[in-house]
Amino acid sequence: MRDIFFMVVQYLSFHKVKTTILVLSVSLILYLPTGLRVVVEQSAESLTSRAEATPLIVGAKGSPLELVLNSLYFDSEVPEVLSYAEFTRISRFDLAQAIPLHSRYKAGQFPIIGTTLDYFNYRHLALSEGKALSFLGDCVLGEKAARKMGVGAGDYVMSSPENVFNLAGEYPLKMRVSGVLKASGSPDDEAVFVDIKTAWVIEGLAHGHQDLSKPEAASGVLKQEGNVVVGNASVKQFNEITPENMDAFHFHGDPAAFPLTAIIVIPRDEKSSTLLRGKYLGDEEKVQILKPVEVMSELLETIISVRSYIIVAMIVVGISTLATMVLVFLLSMRIRQREIQTMHKIGGSRGRISAILASEILAVLVIGILISLVLTLLTAQFGPAILEGILLG
Repeated sequence: MRDIFFMVVQYLSFHKVKTTILVLSVSLILYLPTGLRVVVEQSAESLTSRAEATPLIVGAKGSPLELVLNSLYFDSEVPEVLSYAEFTRISRFDLAQAIPLHSRYKAGQFPIIGTTLDYFNYRHLALSEGKALSFLGDCVLGEKAARKMGVGAGDYVMSSPENVFNLAGEYPLKMRVSGVLKASGSPDDEAVFVDIKTAWVIEGLAHGHQDLSKPEAASGVLKQEGNVVVGNASVKQFNEITPENMDAFHFHGDPAAFPLTAIIVIPRDEKSSTLLRGKYLGDEEKVQILKPVEVMSELLETIISVRSYIIVAMIVVGISTLATMVLVFLLSMRIRQREIQTMHKIGGSRGRISAILASEILAVLVIGILISLVLTLLTAQFGPAILEGILLG
């Protein structure tokens, strides 16, 4: 048996190019269908688990998929906004808990999520350092966001303007990191969480500036009529909220009209869920209420359908490749007739020679199977994250 093994190793080592091509062909034939199935199944489980944990979402009418992806995974395009009055309306129904979301801006590459402390309780997010949101201008970072930005509790991060050519309606804000969350294995790990009012400050719905009634601000006064002071363009506006200037920040307009991108709704029970959904059935409604799991299921059904077609195509290609490999082995046997005759003349029996040739084929198949197993394991480890990045990117 050792002599057969020796002959097989020597032959495969000498014909490196042919062996490599055959091994890779076997590996890919076996890996592609199984790897694709592993990726789709694990990604489906990961995507639907977060959707299943979110009973209902309310948002402006538009693309349901876009609304769900933005609200649950903080990705996709920013959906149409709805007013804060809708949050108040849901609360008045007294059928469910409502959690507002404002997901429009970023700090570098990480989404800034304006919400309330109820969100952290609902998602079971715990702090690894620092403390929860306490003051206007504070932020709490997800574990990955903190690690990639290299900051921690007590440091600062800056919001990024949505449009660098138009800063008039936006408020790039220097935010103090009050805490960092423990890793949760969810999109929350890559988010920057702020209070909903801080998100409105970034949007430009509130601002703070030096007190124009003080003597040192006289150069910034354009005119004064009674108690009304109008400032000029030289008035210094604050880009950081501190205990000293916090009282100077004030909102403009009606808070009921302030924007949200979505509202997470947690009904008390199934009956409350049905009643609440019924209140949004009117044609005059400008908002929609969705079950995220239904929206994600439709997306995954499409992916699985496409996967089925791809697997069929892979099987056809695989059969063609196997047929080609068989042809290669048969042609190889014909080319090696003189080699086989030589082995026979030096005393090799027909059975021993056949064993050597069969072992060569078996070795190629075994190596190909082992490589496909390794690739499948790597796919199971990293594939879902890659696919989620493609789907949500």
